[in-house]
Amino acid sequence: MSVRSQHRCTFKGEKSMSVEYKQISIDGLWNNNPALVQLLGLCPLLAVSNTLINGLGLGIATTMVLVGSNVSVSLVRHWVPKEIRIPVFVMMIASFVTNTQLLMNAFTYELYLVLGIFIPLIVTNCVIIGRAEAFASKNTIIPSFVDGLTQGIGFSSVLVLLGALREVMGQGTLFDGAHLLLGDWAKVLTIHVYQSEHSFLFAILPPGAFFGLGLLIALKNYIDQKRLQKAQQALTGSAAMDAA
Repeated sequence: MSVRSQHRCTFKGEKSMSVEYKQISIDGLWNNNPALVQLLGLCPLLAVSNTLINGLGLGIATTMVLVGSNVSVSLVRHWVPKEIRIPVFVMMIASFVTNTQLLMNAFTYELYLVLGIFIPLIVTNCVIIGRAEAFASKNTIIPSFVDGLTQGIGFSSVLVLLGALREVMGQGTLFDGAHLLLGDWAKVLTIHVYQSEHSFLFAILPPGAFFGLGLLIALKNYIDQKRLQKAQQALTGSAAMDAA
């Protein structure tokens, strides 16, 4: 094989890998978003997302566990028998959850107390075990890392958006409790959108979480429908030009 052909094969390989990583990222962030499309992990999503900071804290913790478990499962995928792969994956996920729990206990103790039982319950989050089984156990380390990171960011973004929506509607604030995650200096980050003597309980309680999540899913479906219509119109226009 000539040097030129070798360079051509290397370029094609790098290009196909970049396309693969781009598709993995798009799937995790939008097309196959774990919260808006797969509808996984709804228990912590609906229970914790009463403020933006609570949602961000749980999202960061979930992303850390997703990335760690995906990479670890990818590393041992050839040595774990199929018959016991699920218990092994759960034990690996539990170890990362424990490490994350200890880190939050050490550095963000007040937020750790607020999130409570939902930190150890990350072990049972269907997003994590689903990605370990469906993707990490069948792919190499780098794609598994990208998948875990983008799936975690996609899940975290929904937590943050839903938390912000509920916080503004329920309390009239944004970034309330930022000091729980970022330290005492972050108290100045709190934004008062409007003043009210009473909180809007519907937004703060779980019914508001269902309502808010429904709005986000409807918005995503609307955007997808508009994008599909534009793509069809462009395809129809190009076909008409070719026919002319």
